[in-house]
Amino acid sequence: MGLFNRGSKQDVPLTGEEWSTNGHAKGGHDGADRTEVEPQPTPAPDPEREPEAEVTEEQPATEPTPSEPEETPEPEETPEPAETPEPEPVEAESKPKPPVNPPEPQDGDEDRLTAQQAIAPVRRPGSGRPPGAHIGDESERRAKIISFANQKGGVAKTTTTLNLAVAFAESGHDVLAVDLDPQGNLTMSQGVDPDKVERSMYDVLVDHIPIREVIQSREIDIAVASIDLAGAEIAMSERSLEKALSAVVDDYDFVCIDTPPSLGLLTVNALTASDKVIVPVQCEYLSMRGLVQLQNTLEMIRENLNPRVRIEGILPTMLDSRTIHAKEAVEILEENFGELVFKSRIRKAIKFAEAPVRGSSVLKYDPQGNAAQYYRDLAKEVLTNGAS
Repeated sequence: MGLFNRGSKQDVPLTGEEWSTNGHAKGGHDGADRTEVEPQPTPAPDPEREPEAEVTEEQPATEPTPSEPEETPEPEETPEPAETPEPEPVEAESKPKPPVNPPEPQDGDEDRLTAQQAIAPVRRPGSGRPPGAHIGDESERRAKIISFANQKGGVAKTTTTLNLAVAFAESGHDVLAVDLDPQGNLTMSQGVDPDKVERSMYDVLVDHIPIREVIQSREIDIAVASIDLAGAEIAMSERSLEKALSAVVDDYDFVCIDTPPSLGLLTVNALTASDKVIVPVQCEYLSMRGLVQLQNTLEMIRENLNPRVRIEGILPTMLDSRTIHAKEAVEILEENFGELVFKSRIRKAIKFAEAPVRGSSVLKYDPQGNAAQYYRDLAKEVLTNGAS
């Protein structure tokens, strides 16, 4: 029984369920005979022979299975994987699509051209300009831009700006007057209340609205001012007016700019945009002292902002020929500035004070008077050859 037990322990792990599959019984003498054979070195080859038997038995079972995979390549399912590689060349076509982008650079080129036109537009007399473009030289546009400047107040800057502009218009020219004085005297002189305007030059210089939106037609076209201009210098640059005027420089023959009585940023804007400067000077000693400072300011603007600006002429105003002091003042001007002094003289006249009350120029208020003739003579002098 001890031998039988040993044999049974060896039979179980070696054979297990395989003895039952081969038809061997687990009981009696058969187990004894096997135990006698098992101590021999045959147990090692037994597991090798067993898989061979299994393989032989499995081969007939697998014979029907290969027939099935043989049928799988036979049906038309095989061309279906052949169709699957077809989208691969489609993907290959989609891959070269990103580099092939002719329409996109074409659109970019168009944008670049428009940007170049905005930065450096082709300027021709009578042609429009994009907003913000530089106005260029006089030969490249229609309008001549004239500023009336003197940091001394009460020298007839506004009176000269309005009446000379109207005299230009009487000669058949299209004229725009620009009021850059926060006091709005030029605006009031044309019958417009600066306190009631909806938009003014403040909105043009600070909010960058088109200057055409603040132009009103009276005896001449006038870009109106308001008291808000007093705070415009905080939010504007030296070229704000130049950029604004670029949209209308081909619509007018002359642009006349009235400046405030200072050399602040508003006056610098006017000088930066101008071709010429007319300096009204009251025939008094204190009024003439500011001319040297104005000349220094103009020299700085020529060097840094506007090399084309120059003094068109110095205009003696409010001249009272009955006084010796007035005559001496004119002599001092001519000695120091020579040909820059206009030959025309603007003498004192009560009509200059009465005309703004009626909201008109002196040429309209008293067209046959001496006061109107003073500015007609000045217009002829400027139109011919200036002060020289």
